[in-house]
Amino acid sequence: MPDLIVHPAERPLIGSVPVPADKSIAHRALLLAGLATGQSRVRCGALGGDVRSTVDALRALGVRVEEPSPGDLVVHGAGLSGLRAPDGPIDCGNSGTTMRLLAGILVAQRFAARLVGDASLSRRPMERVAKPLRLRGGRIEGQLDPRTIGEITAPLDVGPLPEPHVLSSIEYDLPVPCDQVKSALLFSGLFADGPTFVREPIVSRDHTERMLTALGVPVDSVGAMVCLDAARFSGDLPAFDVDVPGDLSAAAFLLAAAELVPGSRVTARRVGLNPTRTGLLEVLRDMDSSVAVEIKGEALGEPTGDLHIASGSGLRGGRAGGELAARALDELPILLGLAARARGVTEVFDARELRVQETDRIAAMASVLAAFGLRCEERTDGLLVEGRPDRPLEAADVDSRGDHRIAMTAAVLGLAARGPTRVRDAGCIATSFPLFVGTLRALGARIEVEGARAA
Repeated sequence: MPDLIVHPAERPLIGSVPVPADKSIAHRALLLAGLATGQSRVRCGALGGDVRSTVDALRALGVRVEEPSPGDLVVHGAGLSGLRAPDGPIDCGNSGTTMRLLAGILVAQRFAARLVGDASLSRRPMERVAKPLRLRGGRIEGQLDPRTIGEITAPLDVGPLPEPHVLSSIEYDLPVPCDQVKSALLFSGLFADGPTFVREPIVSRDHTERMLTALGVPVDSVGAMVCLDAARFSGDLPAFDVDVPGDLSAAAFLLAAAELVPGSRVTARRVGLNPTRTGLLEVLRDMDSSVAVEIKGEALGEPTGDLHIASGSGLRGGRAGGELAARALDELPILLGLAARARGVTEVFDARELRVQETDRIAAMASVLAAFGLRCEERTDGLLVEGRPDRPLEAADVDSRGDHRIAMTAAVLGLAARGPTRVRDAGCIATSFPLFVGTLRALGARIEVEGARAA
């Protein structure tokens, strides 16, 4: 796997650049296109590894997906009853979203399927999605996790649902907010004989609800409760055409790079601005960032626009917890990176979910920050970071641990170091931001790729 050598920034980062398509939206759009009746078009730009896993999964289930040009996908929907049994295990790669959302669809099928993933995905908890799907009549089993009593991991064996059984209605309270579990239940609700009620402690990402509503599925949301009423659903999903908005999580790394390099002016174009995803922008404003939002349109119920940032007089420490932490969960690693250069102390809390992602991101970020010479305190549900705004960070040698967000955070911090920084095993970046290195270079950063092909 390639390493990145990131050199300290020698001049401001300047430019207006696109960012990769939002993975959360792309996964859902592709799966719904596969279940729709007719031909849909989903434009995703350069496909990262995670979204490619969803495309390959659809093909394994008999859905014809064409790619007339890179990232332009034509999906010939099979309809709700048209999926076929795969010839072998369905490989979800590193994508937990692919695995969990597919589980919600596959529990309703009359055939069995096995969902597998890479080493990282095979360590992630899956009982949280299996339990409610079993409660509504689905069959789903996994491997017992020796680390946690009652937990399972991939591979997951799903189905078949025997004739003449149909998935039942369900009313389920999620113990922690989780958009993937909520979405799996809503997808399974398309096949059920009664309503699907899901309650969360606080509202998680609502991409699935917005998309289903835009396609005419009866979904009602009140606060942190959502209901899909199968009795009012026609049983058909219409084909659609969508340009998937850019990923705010990817844009966050570019905004952070601009914030860390004095004199920078950067615009990230056509980014998804769903309110359940914009917690980072609120935290940045509280930290005296100059980030500005320009709303420009909508795509399948998702607001889109441009994000502008110009580095100013410097950041001050901030706090992210509760609902803000939930709405900025994927961005918390780079927020902790920004904390390295903020005046005072930054605290992230109520983020225990970071422990069970591609890696233990709390432990990983504690290690990364220490490598750059920062003082931080690791806590069960977050980190406390003491900023170092007045002098460069130490040049670091960082292992990504196979986690794309850890790798990109370390690369961005390298721009503010006193010497070259090495980010090891950086190939994982391609799962979410295949053109990360090229985009930073286009803005003026100096980054070398050593080893295999570029990230």
